[in-house]
Amino acid sequence: MNAPERSDTARSVASATLLRLSQVCRHYGSGEAQVKALDGVDLEIGAGEFVAIVGQSGSGKSTLMNLLGCLDRPTAGRYEVLGRDVATLSPDELAALRRDAFGFVFQRYNLLADATAAENVEIPAAYAGLARHERRARAEQLLSGLGLGDRTDHRPGQLSGGQQQRVAIARALVNDAPVILADEPTGALDSQSGRDVLALLKRLNAEGRTVILITHDPGIAAHADRTIELRDGRVVSDEASGTDHEPRPLPAALGIRRAQGLAGEVSEAVKMALRSMRSNLFRTALTLLGVVIGVAAVIAMLAIGDGSKQDVLDRIAAMGSNQLSVRPGFSGFRGAGDIATLTPEDAEAIRALPDVALVSPERSGSYVLRAGSLDYRSQVQGVWPDFQALRDWPMARGSFITQDDVRGYAPVIVLGQTVVQNLYPDGTDPVGQFVLVRNVPFEVIGVLSAKGASSWGMDQDDVALIPLSTGFMRLFGQSFLSGITVKVGSDVAMARTEQAITALLTERHRTVDFQVRNTASLQEAVSATADTMTALLGSVAAISLIVGGIGVMNIMLVSVTERTREIGIRMATGARRRDILLQFNIEAVVVCGIGGLLGVALGLGVGMLVERFGMAVAFSAGPALLAFTCAFLTGVVFGYLPARKAAYMDPVAALAYE
Repeated sequence: MNAPERSDTARSVASATLLRLSQVCRHYGSGEAQVKALDGVDLEIGAGEFVAIVGQSGSGKSTLMNLLGCLDRPTAGRYEVLGRDVATLSPDELAALRRDAFGFVFQRYNLLADATAAENVEIPAAYAGLARHERRARAEQLLSGLGLGDRTDHRPGQLSGGQQQRVAIARALVNDAPVILADEPTGALDSQSGRDVLALLKRLNAEGRTVILITHDPGIAAHADRTIELRDGRVVSDEASGTDHEPRPLPAALGIRRAQGLAGEVSEAVKMALRSMRSNLFRTALTLLGVVIGVAAVIAMLAIGDGSKQDVLDRIAAMGSNQLSVRPGFSGFRGAGDIATLTPEDAEAIRALPDVALVSPERSGSYVLRAGSLDYRSQVQGVWPDFQALRDWPMARGSFITQDDVRGYAPVIVLGQTVVQNLYPDGTDPVGQFVLVRNVPFEVIGVLSAKGASSWGMDQDDVALIPLSTGFMRLFGQSFLSGITVKVGSDVAMARTEQAITALLTERHRTVDFQVRNTASLQEAVSATADTMTALLGSVAAISLIVGGIGVMNIMLVSVTERTREIGIRMATGARRRDILLQFNIEAVVVCGIGGLLGVALGLGVGMLVERFGMAVAFSAGPALLAFTCAFLTGVVFGYLPARKAAYMDPVAALAYE
């Protein structure tokens, strides 16, 4: 069926053709299941007309409106806006047309539930690049003109149906669009509100705007100056009546966006993201949780790893960087029990070498100490006087072992703090008291200051020191050593002294049954091992951050599905793909950024808590910055897929989503 001829009145109204459809078809599906929503429609709509498109349900009215508003593209035929074929326009150019040429008024209002009336009205102006204060003033002016001046800060749920529809009309006018597309604008309203909306549309038409009204009610269509009837996707009648209106001047070019700049776009996207997060706090909390845990784990684990490493290095440094450790047994030997290769005479010979400042031979064993009726097992260590200087271990009370004590085989003992606490729990001063070690009485001559736990968790204060000679005679039996510690006079002499000790002991023993270790090489080995452990801890923590990122992506994908209609509304009001992509990507970045900050705070808190329990912790800016940066990049990377899914949605399908 060919399109009917328009009446003379209709021709006179269309003095300036704004929209032209030529043999436009819109088909859905294929084969036998194909549905022809529009089938060869020829139509011209002039500037300044008030057109009603009528027809029963399924006649193609809504499909035609979607095509006219550039929400959809024809399957065949040609559709021109101001002489431009929409088929040649990119998605962003179509978005610009929707933004500048068309104002949509939907039957179900399609307002964002979490935005105020003014914020809903501002949406098209934001996509047009209008400054915030300008669009706010414009929104308030329009709402006041529509009788909603006292409702600008109310959300849609706080407004009646008629008020919501007026907000939708204000949104359609905020960019001063020359064409108003109203799809069943009175369908969800009571009679009085419906009459008010129709009167408002007539007023807008009287001002020169082109109004296209979609309705199935002939009574409502009678308010228009021209009525087009659709049936089975074809135009079956096109009649005009009423008076002509002076058309509004049309813009010379549509789709020109004000230069807002990337900073302005990002700022707007951040505000939208925060509003979206606020509107669904539970979902936001779930999204944040994975990122918070991941960042906190990275910071806490790296701080503990670095602290443990630094603790070990500090303890090695406390012994001095210019020390050598001589241990019995050849390299790679793993014997059981004591190794009888080093003797006190070896220590005497080493002390005679040049550049040797201090020598401390040692022998130790585990014995039960008794004070009164209390027994306590501890490590009893035979030492020389140089031990105190080598270990940099000051006295809390009394005095340390002297050379006379060693020469005279004196039965004297110096106790560590842990031993004192166990043998003298009532606080009695042990100096001058006697303790029994294997039933041998030793006089307590001093108490060492507290050293605390070592980096390997051993209690350094759980020790009792006696003269080495006394230990050989009264406790240990055979006169061999468990080790010799040597302090070299200067760092430059370390290598020379190490070689001299090796040569001396090799000559004395006639074999290499000992090991000489440099504390500098020990420090390097410990540092390398600690770095490996720290990297391992960081890697484990990083996995939790990746898992958090996957959680962000999943929840953002769910968010995109939940907000499909919102995406359609934004596209209908002029949002480009870039705008949608930026908005949802920024939302993921904001979520991960906030989660990163909370994670940094939690990680520092956990580190401080662990430190209070005695574990070594070292905080630095590096891990915190690294973790936060990773969280930020997690938002960028894992937010892209949901954002892209949102940006490439079909506007028509998004608006129809339930």
